[in-house]
Amino acid sequence: MKTAVLITIGDEILSGNTVDTNSNFIATQLKEIGIKVLRIFTIPDDEATIVSTLGKAFGMADVVVTTGGLGPTKDDITKKAYAEFFGDELVFSDQVYEHLRAYLEQRNRLWILEHNKEQAVVLSKAQVFLNYFGTAPCMFLEKNGTFCFSLPGVPYEVKPLVKGQIIPFLKDKFELDHIVTRIVSVVDIPESILSENIESWELALPEHISLSYLPIGTRVKLRLTASGNSQEKLNQDLETEIQKLIPIIGENIIATHEDKIEKILGELLNERKLTISVAESCTGGELSRLVTSNTGSSKYFIGGIVCYATEKKINILKVNPATIEEFTVVSEQVASEMAKGGQNLFKTDISVSTTGVAGPGKGEDGKDVGTVYYTIRIGDEETTSKLFLPHLERIDFMHFASQKVLQDIVSLLIKK
Repeated sequence: MKTAVLITIGDEILSGNTVDTNSNFIATQLKEIGIKVLRIFTIPDDEATIVSTLGKAFGMADVVVTTGGLGPTKDDITKKAYAEFFGDELVFSDQVYEHLRAYLEQRNRLWILEHNKEQAVVLSKAQVFLNYFGTAPCMFLEKNGTFCFSLPGVPYEVKPLVKGQIIPFLKDKFELDHIVTRIVSVVDIPESILSENIESWELALPEHISLSYLPIGTRVKLRLTASGNSQEKLNQDLETEIQKLIPIIGENIIATHEDKIEKILGELLNERKLTISVAESCTGGELSRLVTSNTGSSKYFIGGIVCYATEKKINILKVNPATIEEFTVVSEQVASEMAKGGQNLFKTDISVSTTGVAGPGKGEDGKDVGTVYYTIRIGDEETTSKLFLPHLERIDFMHFASQKVLQDIVSLLIKK
């Protein structure tokens, strides 16, 4: 199997100001063509560090991909580090310059051409992949049988360069094994007990199939990865092993194909021709965002409302003021009335509501930070649950609670 090392260059990544989404994307793309990422380095904009890290990477992988440090400013020094590592010189490329001129002219930004002229300077031995979505090209070099690609750091420039040029190039250069992955989503069983229950099955897996446990919230994703030269056979082998797993923990499995809970729910809703609506408070629209992140969600998602203020719960969702007075706004009774109000408002088969305290301060009614009640109505039947997540920060709380709500909807639908 061919291997790769990724190097992310940038002080902004190490400071936490910018999230590195490039590594995840590149690793996924490489995996799909049978190249395994062995390691990901994140390093500062420092010439000596870049050179030494390139040396480490070249000693362990067939492919090295760096991102970042290719802008027109003085702190972008990746090209200088590359020149030192490869024993090469930087030269002005007329091809890159003309491409840069055309790119800026198309966008009525020709006036900054002189300031970006540095982008046309590349290593003399490098092959250049032109960047059609930005100003910094991708340079490709080979040393001792290892291929190295220097990419810019902007994600919307990285993606087309990787998918449109680097991946086809690597597929043409290497004879690659296929890597096929399947995800089995398991709920209502702790990871430690799950591992114990499926131990004999796991130990009997064929050598070309590996298993990873990926906890996410209260769900565990079992990732089965198979590698070999026949994609059709790998798919068959994975299906065979999953069919062996189902009799062991079948009652805890909610999906054997899809990965994300919102996609699992979307498939179920489409399959059963059901509609859904949400009435949110403490999740702040995260439920709606997750459900509508699926292509085609308009077939089943009718609408959602974020009723944050108490009076809006009363005026729009028709929550009884007396219920709030007796039980407080963060209560199972209010969650129940919100779900019913949302169902009446949007006329859906399924309605879900959330009310709670996302923090960092306590709620108006004194409820502790991390408290959340949620109700799921399917037809006239409803289930109300409580979570207590005091350890989570506000955004993480919203995401975790929303994931758990969708997971419970899936579980309830499967049991029907």
